[in-house]
Amino acid sequence: MSTRNTLLVACSALLIGCGATLAEGPNLGKAISPEELASWDVSIGPDGAGLPPGSGTPQQGEQIYLAKCVGCHGEKGAGKPNDQLVGGQGSLGAGQAPVKTVGSFWPYATTVFDYVRRAMPLNEPKSLRDDEVYAVVAYLLQLNGVIGENDTMDAKTLPAVRMPNRDGFVRFSRGW
Repeated sequence: MSTRNTLLVACSALLIGCGATLAEGPNLGKAISPEELASWDVSIGPDGAGLPPGSGTPQQGEQIYLAKCVGCHGEKGAGKPNDQLVGGQGSLGAGQAPVKTVGSFWPYATTVFDYVRRAMPLNEPKSLRDDEVYAVVAYLLQLNGVIGENDTMDAKTLPAVRMPNRDGFVRFSRGW
């Protein structure tokens, strides 16, 4: 057999072997069950549809924040080592470096709830109970001057919160 034929046979065998391996998949993880998927299918939109039962106050939220958030976001949300959560109002205008915080950037309190609920704390996402999420969000909103220190956040009051940057985003159609 010539060198050319040997090379052709070797390449063919390699391609056939690779094809069989690829057909099996990369073997990364396992298929998710409907029950497992349901626990992650918890999006809360701007209108608050899907908010769970529960409630929390800024005072309750401060205790949870001190226990689970201060290490990443600093005292009273001042930042360091991670994102600053408080302040920055008025910094989104032209000519200055924007400070994107809960109080200066986020347009809806309900989406703050959604993000905290699914992604925080960073080392243990989805570990906060719904009452704890309401409380931490209430604390952050109060620190940013959005709600009062005696306000209670729940599925009825949270969607009614008017965030300072509510009208700061421009809607556009992609034409799809």
